[in-house]
Amino acid sequence: MPKLKTKSGAKKRFALTGTGKIKRKGAFKSHILTKKETKQKRNLTQTSYVAEVDKKSVLRQLALR
Repeated sequence: MPKLKTKSGAKKRFALTGTGKIKRKGAFKSHILTKKETKQKRNLTQTSYVAEVDKKSVLRQLALR
């Protein structure tokens, strides 16, 4: 069976941690920032983790499962 290719969009957006969790960047921080409060923008800067429900799908996109 041939090797599976990684989805190029997924490899730019997700990163695996040492414990097996998948890091992701939060949404709503790319444009139209003038109407958002400073506190909201600061809180959106923090990275978060992919939910357990979506983990299987992301791992398949990264060609790890």
